[in-house]
Amino acid sequence: MLASFPVMNRSDPPFLTVGGDGIILNIHVQPRASKNQVCGLQGEELKIRLTSPPVEGAANKLCREFLADLFGVAKSYVEIISGESSRHKRVKICGDSAQLLKAVDTHIISRM
Repeated sequence: MLASFPVMNRSDPPFLTVGGDGIILNIHVQPRASKNQVCGLQGEELKIRLTSPPVEGAANKLCREFLADLFGVAKSYVEIISGESSRHKRVKICGDSAQLLKAVDTHIISRM
């Protein structure tokens, strides 16, 4: 017998909040990984592995760069709004919400 899983539509992933000027992601960062990648969900956060160690802001810098590249926006459009010194972060990505949601579908949800 197959287990039944709830269908996730693009407007309500647990890690995502949509605003007028962009999106906010709740993420869990794992530093010192073997490669930079989105791993899936951990609780209600998007888990991201990063190669950088969590010293002197290196992991935060790489986190912003990785997300900017993933979403196709400038690094200056990615801002850590809370959790600078924690593995649990809230990250705002500024830009057209419709295009950012399309990137979420393409690069994150479709790979889960």
